[in-house]
Amino acid sequence: MLANFFVPILADGWRFIAMFAGATFLAALTGAAWLFWPLMILTLWSIYFFRDPPRGVPQDDGVLIAPADGLVQMIVDAVPPPELGLGNAALTRISIFLSVFDVHINRAPCAASVEVVAYHPGKFLNAAADKASEENERMALALRRADGRVIGCVQIAGWVARRIVCYVKPGQAVAAGERFGHIRFGSRTDLYLPPGARLLVAPGQRMIGGETVMAELDPVAAGPRTAIEF
Repeated sequence: MLANFFVPILADGWRFIAMFAGATFLAALTGAAWLFWPLMILTLWSIYFFRDPPRGVPQDDGVLIAPADGLVQMIVDAVPPPELGLGNAALTRISIFLSVFDVHINRAPCAASVEVVAYHPGKFLNAAADKASEENERMALALRRADGRVIGCVQIAGWVARRIVCYVKPGQAVAAGERFGHIRFGSRTDLYLPPGARLLVAPGQRMIGGETVMAELDPVAAGPRTAIEF
């Protein structure tokens, strides 16, 4: 029961919480009630925003799980960002919009090796806009699975978000559901599915990062079997 009230806090969030809490304390000392209550609300909101709840990660290697909390805003066929190295063919792109009330931690959609981590500067348009995928500031990750398939995952800043944080580097192995970064504050995460993946979500559906299964992957074709004689 206590776990429902005392959710772990992201380490990077403590300085923001301390900043708002310190300002709230100073407002209380000076008796500025008009400033105290707004700062108190900001302090409580920052604690809520930087929460880092544990997640029950599916253990099926044949699925892709949600890389972020939020709402599936759109599902379209789109050419991946060039820095991912996924070619010029359109792939299914699932865009998850994260409001300022969602958990903003990004998680690996599957077990893989990090092949590309590429930062691309850009604008800070509304993350809900379709053109945000091409024009906004972003951090693109290419994750190569053990079966050779590459998954594209892109962190996109919004008009409120001004900071993309990525924890991983090329060559690093990540487990399914492992935290690989976060975005402050409102933002979007795009997931590019490999050819043959079976989509399991729809626009308007709410995602739980590290838990919701978004797609199933076709089994990699096995090589020719050798006949066994008895």
